[in-house]
Order: sequence, then structure tokens, then C-alpha cells
Amino acid sequence: MRPQHYAKQIDLFDHVAGAYAQPESGPLRNAELYRMAVSRAQISKEHLNETLPIGKACSERSPIKQRIRWHQQELARLGLLQKVEGQRGVWELTETGKAKLRKARPDVAVLAFSTNLGVAIWGNCTKAFGDWNEPIFLGLSSPPFPLSRPRDYGNPPIEEYIKFICRTIAPLVRNLVKGGNLVLNLGDVFDRHSPAKSTYIEELTLALKAEFGLSLMNRIVWQSNKPPGPTQWASLKRTQLNEAYEFCLWFCNDPVACIANNQRVLEPHTAKHKKLIAKGGENRFSVNGDGAYRIKPGSYGRQTEGKLARNIFSVSNHCSSQRAYKKRARELGLATHGATMPLNLARKLVRFLTDVGQLVVDPFGGSMTTPLACELENREWAASEIVYDYVRGGAERFVDCPGFELAIDAL
Repeated sequence: MRPQHYAKQIDLFDHVAGAYAQPESGPLRNAELYRMAVSRAQISKEHLNETLPIGKACSERSPIKQRIRWHQQELARLGLLQKVEGQRGVWELTETGKAKLRKARPDVAVLAFSTNLGVAIWGNCTKAFGDWNEPIFLGLSSPPFPLSRPRDYGNPPIEEYIKFICRTIAPLVRNLVKGGNLVLNLGDVFDRHSPAKSTYIEELTLALKAEFGLSLMNRIVWQSNKPPGPTQWASLKRTQLNEAYEFCLWFCNDPVACIANNQRVLEPHTAKHKKLIAKGGENRFSVNGDGAYRIKPGSYGRQTEGKLARNIFSVSNHCSSQRAYKKRARELGLATHGATMPLNLARKLVRFLTDVGQLVVDPFGGSMTTPLACELENREWAASEIVYDYVRGGAERFVDCPGFELAIDAL
């Protein structure tokens, strides 16, 4: 599953901007810029060097080189590019340019990298999946939270958040198979200047039901070793409790036909329970909870592969895979994602909600944790990410995967 329609070309302006935006580029001489821009645009060297009479003097010049220089000047006019002092024909990104050019434009979606199992797209998720027609078995993502103070990875204000999420997932929901699932990892946020929690999660749940007919299957609690907080209301004002979890909100388009299977995420029996099984189960009769719970001789004596998971997933934030990703990204001069999901959490959700070979999609790929979980669990995948640094750094996590091809540096 490697859809070819993602190997799209963006216009020459984007190729010029992209040449400067590659982290390893640094300052570029015009000759280097020409070479990189036409390589990204798949224009031949011969075509680059073709000349035509240009201007009043009808001087023989390359129209393509001229266009590249025009785009260079446009980037400078926008405050994204500056001349390197003391060097003729050498330009580099300004600090503003570094921040802006590495985020794809809303109308851009290009292949970043791929493996035998999936494709990663650098671009806006609605653009990336707007024309998607592959059957999707699971949408799994950790969207940006609606924080009052923006984060580096970008997040919409809470007033627009519900529409933002609905707009993003619409292509995924449209292609969900019968009984397909959607999981959104979201955490509580607080009303501005208040210790009261926002009700955005409840409002989003109702909106997904009203707009798409998605039923809430469970509020899986992801319990982790989060740092103490909220500092203002718990540590200073003393009017709140420290937060210990986030939600993995699990929705399904047809609950009765849901393709989830809890046998794929069985947990090990405790030593005590193993002893109980070994002796043939309980040897007593008991009634508890006004008859709701009954124990009789032989209860819990059947040999099983493991115990059923509860809807609280205890997974540490300390993730060796994420640490390795961040280390490698920094070595490449890339910004790292500031809000990553641990790989073990993604793997458990992927295993629970899909079977081998089924397609999982993540519209907010970030450091590409969901795709990596799919690789390890032998699921097909597709993901998009708007920030160049994140998708390029995430690609380093796949270099040993079968069929890995890096496309983003060659565009």
C-alpha cells in the first residue's frame, strides 16, 4: 500500500523555499540554489541551462534561473531570506524564515518517506487525505490540545477546536470500514484564569456523534508519570489536584460490528491467579453486591492465555524510542516535537483495534509514533504532518524498516 498520487509536485516557488528550508542547507550560493531547486522540481540540467533572448537588450539568459531569482527576491521581501554579509550571491534564512518555511502551506501535500507498509506525507492533513479512497480500519492520533497559550507544534484556540477536529477527521470517517474505529488522545485543559476544567472533551464527543454518527465506545484512561500540575491551581493556590492521566477517546461508526478484539491485548496473570488456576479455581460459594457478583466452586479455574485489559492503560512517558528520535533529530539540526506519545501506548491501541495488515491513519503524525507502532505490529499505515522538522526527524525512526525510502530531501 504505497499510493503514488502523493508524489505530487509543488510549484517552483515552493522548491526554492524548500531548498533553503532543508536543515543541512545553511547559506546557499545561487549555483547551489539552482541545482537544488531544479532537482526538487525534477527539471533536467539541460532545461535549466537553456537560454532565450530576454529584456530590451535581448541578452541570452535562462528563464528558469531568472524565475528562481525572482522567487528568491520574493522570499527576501517577505522577510524570510537575507543576504550573507560580505559574500556575493549567498543567501540564508532569517530566524522568521526558519520558523515559517518548514511548515507546509495549506495546499501542499508531498511524499516525505515510505516503507513497504505505509507512506508519510508532509502537508496539511485535510489536503493529504481529502481525496483518499482507501478503506481505513483505525484512525489513531494525538491532536494538538486547545491550549490558551500556543505551543511550537501549533494548536487552535479552544473556541475553534471542535470545528477544527471535525474538519480534520471528516476524510477519515468517510472511509472507515463498517465497525472501524477512531481514537483521539486528548487531555483536560482549564478555563482561562480559572481552576475549572473546560468541557471541550464533552462538547467534542457530542459533536462527533451529531455530525458523523460516531458512538463513544470508551474513555480509555492513559495513566502516566506526568509532572505535577496544574502548577497555578494545585501547587500555588491549592484549589486543584495534580493531574495523573489523559484520555484516549475511542469511537466507532457501528458498535455492534466493531472490529476491536480484547484477546489481542491480554495481560499476564498475576502469580496469585496462576496458583488459583492450578488448584482448579475457587472452592467456596459467595454472593456479593446484592447478588451482582457470585463466586461458586470452580470459578476462575479455567486455563486462559491472560487476563482481560481494563480501560486504564498505565504507560510511562519515559520512552526510549522517543529519546532516540529526539537525539537523532538534534544531530540533524531539526526541531523536536514537544508532546509525543509513548510508543508502547500506540502499539497497544493498534493491536487492540486492528488486525494484521489492516490500514491505520494518523492525520497529526508528529514524530511518527503511530506509523512506527504499525510497522512493529505489521499493520499498513498512512500519516501526515505539516511541520517539516517533525516529519523529517520522524523518518529516522524507519531507516531499518523494509522498503524504506526517503523522499523529502530529494524533492
